[in-house]
Amino acid sequence: MVKGTRFVEIRDAGDPVALAKRYSDEGADELVFLDITASDERRKTIRELVRGVASVIDIPFTVGGGVSTMEDARNILLSGADKVGINTGAINNPPIITEMMGLFGRQCVVVAIDAKRNYGEPADGGGGPPVMLEDDSGRRFWFEVHTYGGKKGTGVDAIRWARRAQGLGAGEILLTSMDRDGTKDGYDHELTRRVVDAVSIPVIASGGCGHPGDMADVFGATGVDAALAASIFHYQEYGVSGVKRILRDRGVPVRL
Repeated sequence: MVKGTRFVEIRDAGDPVALAKRYSDEGADELVFLDITASDERRKTIRELVRGVASVIDIPFTVGGGVSTMEDARNILLSGADKVGINTGAINNPPIITEMMGLFGRQCVVVAIDAKRNYGEPADGGGGPPVMLEDDSGRRFWFEVHTYGGKKGTGVDAIRWARRAQGLGAGEILLTSMDRDGTKDGYDHELTRRVVDAVSIPVIASGGCGHPGDMADVFGATGVDAALAASIFHYQEYGVSGVKRILRDRGVPVRL
């Protein structure tokens, strides 16, 4: 298990099987395992690791990384995962989302979107021109989808892509702000709110959680369905049950 900042500066965070069991025992609602270098290194997600994690948890388990074919998705599910996450493979071949939905069911298909603010000239990477926004200083920008573990900009607008992915058959969107990833500066509310408003399927906010208050804030400000965190749990800054109690006290409905 590793954790980075803005998809770089990767450092070790422990054994994934042991951490998965701990989170499951502590009351996490769901576990997401992303093999972040699988697409970039042109290899498949490690099946043995998926099996190991699935054998020690009793909560929903999403696995992504290196998924480019139906066989890849099938192997992940047969290894014990409940859902398949797909990012690069979906951008490169959008119809695979529909194929996965048709064979496995919409509930198994999680489209992961790694998005980063782009202040440059917009380029139509497919699906129409990007949704242009303004930051606090008046600079115009748009949210660009990145693939291959954040290494490649696609020219695809994240908001439009989320809407298209839903239309193709995605059951959930896992939305990660590359700008906030690992910073502990809080989630990107602008990105999250825009995507939540663009789709009717569940959206998971990811990237930037530094303390439980950040989770409460993103729920309140965006209407997102779930919040993902890594660093605060991996390095035992907070426990899952403690975070849930704080969220409950802040008026966020959670399972305890």
